[in-house]
Amino acid sequence: MKNQPFLSRLGFALGGIAQALRSEPSFRFHVAAVVVVAAALLWLRPAPLWWAAVALACALVLAVELVNTAIENLADHLHPEVHPGIRRVKDCAAAAVLVASFGALAVAAAFAFEILGTAG
Repeated sequence: MKNQPFLSRLGFALGGIAQALRSEPSFRFHVAAVVVVAAALLWLRPAPLWWAAVALACALVLAVELVNTAIENLADHLHPEVHPGIRRVKDCAAAAVLVASFGALAVAAAFAFEILGTAG
């Protein structure tokens, strides 16, 4: 798969997103949350810096969720039985999604604080 043309690599990446959408409820939830957040930004029309901060936070959560999915699928393929070492790896990958989600919530809280602070 190395040294493929850009469009081929793009197709692989889009295929990975499609696979995650089909198979991962958590990824679908996060994508739905991003859609709601984007709608809120369109409605509230914040400064460009907020668009950037929110976009980065959303992209981070989705990217880490995809990495978590890849790790889980690879671990299950290589070692389908329950194993304490594999469980630790999968737990750490899940924890990465949790940490990224908390970071996104912190951005949301800062945004809400700014919006509520300027409304009054």
